[in-house]
Amino acid sequence: MKKAIRIMTLFLFLLLPLYTFAQGGFEMDTIKTSQGNLEITFIGHGTLMFSFDGRIIHVDPWTEFTDYEDMPKADIILVTHDHYDHLDKKAIAALKKDGTQIILNEAGNKQLGEGTIMKNGDVKILSGLKIEAVPAYNIVHKRDANNPFHPKGVGNGYVITFGDKRVYVAGDTENTPEMKAIKGIDIAFLPMNLPYTMTPEMVADAAKVLKPAILYPYHYGETDTSKLIDLLKDEKGIEVRIRKMK
Repeated sequence: MKKAIRIMTLFLFLLLPLYTFAQGGFEMDTIKTSQGNLEITFIGHGTLMFSFDGRIIHVDPWTEFTDYEDMPKADIILVTHDHYDHLDKKAIAALKKDGTQIILNEAGNKQLGEGTIMKNGDVKILSGLKIEAVPAYNIVHKRDANNPFHPKGVGNGYVITFGDKRVYVAGDTENTPEMKAIKGIDIAFLPMNLPYTMTPEMVADAAKVLKPAILYPYHYGETDTSKLIDLLKDEKGIEVRIRKMK
C-alpha cells in the first residue's frame, strides 16, 4: 500500500508542471502525430507555443500575455512580421538559450539585429522540422492613403510539419491566392481581427479551400467567432475550435 502511495505521489509530482502551466490561464490541445504528440498552448492574440518531440517552438511571443522568464526556452522562435505585437524583443530575449534559432522577415531582422531571414516561398529544415514561409498580406483592408495594413512581400505565415501533420500559422493576412494554393494542411490558424486581417467570411472562404481537419481562428480581437462557426456549419470535414486567442 505504501509503495502504491509513493508511486501515485511521484506520478502527481511529475504532472505538476503541466497542471500548473494549464492553470495559469492557458488552454492546451494535444494532437496525435506519426512521431508522437504535438502539444499546442494558446497564449493569446497571435501568440502560440508548440511542444513536439522534445522541442519547443514559440510563435510571435508577446509579453502582453505572460512573463516569458517563466516559459519553456525556445528551440525555434518564429516571428511572422515586425509589428510590435508580433516582434517583442523582451520576449525573445527571455526565451533564448544556446542554439535557439530565430526565424523572421527582413524588416524583423533589421529591427532585432539577429535571426535568420525567411522570405516568402523559402523552405528550411530547423531542428528536424520542415518550415515553409507563406506570403501574408492584405488585399482589401487598408489604411488611409490606400496603404495595406500588411503590404505584399513583407510578412510571413508558416507551415510547420510535425510528423504526418502540417500546421499552418497564417500570420496577419487575408485570404490570398497564395494561401489558397497551399496543399495538405491538417491544422490551420487563421486570423480574424478587423480591420487588420480577415472577416469571418474571408476565413470561411479560405477554410473551404484549405480544408483543414481542425481550424483555429486566432488573433481575432472582438470579432464574433460564432459567425465563423455558422458559416462553416455544413463543412463536415472541418472542426472549428475556439480558444482564447483575442
